Amino acid sequence: MNPGTVYLLVVVSTAFWGANFVLAGPVMTDLSPLWAAAMRFLIGTAAMLALARWQRQPLLAPLRRHAGTYLLLGMVGIGGFNLLFFYALQSTSPANAALIMATNPLLTTLLAAVVLGERPTARQLGALPLALVGVAVVISGGSLARLEALHVARGDLLMLGADLTWACYNVLVRRRMPAGSAVSNTALVMAAGAALLLAVAWMDGGQFALPGPRAGGALLVMALGGTVIAYLFWNTGIARLGAGRTALFLNLVPVFAMLTGILAGTHPTQAQLFGGLLVIGGVSVAMLPQRRLAPS
Repeated sequence: MNPGTVYLLVVVSTAFWGANFVLAGPVMTDLSPLWAAAMRFLIGTAAMLALARWQRQPLLAPLRRHAGTYLLLGMVGIGGFNLLFFYALQSTSPANAALIMATNPLLTTLLAAVVLGERPTARQLGALPLALVGVAVVISGGSLARLEALHVARGDLLMLGADLTWACYNVLVRRRMPAGSAVSNTALVMAAGAALLLAVAWMDGGQFALPGPRAGGALLVMALGGTVIAYLFWNTGIARLGAGRTALFLNLVPVFAMLTGILAGTHPTQAQLFGGLLVIGGVSVAMLPQRRLAPS
């Protein structure tokens, strides 16, 4: 698979994750956050297992050999991240949460350098602050007053935990994901995470009710696009590009959230469009191939 194709797959992942911010609204009208997360990954797991069976990909053999690894990745990247994210949003604003999550590429790059020995390029290090500024402009709408009004809450600390959890997941996928079928690996990781989310939702005692057509449709798109396709493509990106380079694409998530909002009737400001261009520019600069100097 050539690098251009891998870049495209990772961009598609961030597009679906950006759309999830808009799709979550109608889903939450019929389901509690815990049940919404559990149902999203239950549907996603069922689709991934069906895909693996259709492609005749092995499941039982890798499960026997790597059950502990799948459980670890599922607990960290699906169960742990989504639980921390949910509880964070109970006591912090989406703007705070998005700004904190925007530091994930830098956190993943540093963690990958320490744990995996991945050396970030000068372009990567230079693109990180540029993309982070762009994310801040997108989230704040270009209003400095809005950024100054942000305050640290308990949810911000939980969001920092979610941020660290996702950085750890990126590094763990690179280091611990078994070799073999990406479909089988993703299906088994998602199954482990879905089991954890279902157990927490059940023990929480919240009543489950079947979602209506609008919420059900949004949940289906989140499960198939923002879960199955996104995680499968993302894990492929980490395997091919490394944790640090792949994480840089997370800066595109707020941009795609803004673009999806346009389809829902929410029009961005000029400042937000400018911030989106900064993000795209930063990511593009980091992904450009390095020039090799001709021998003298």
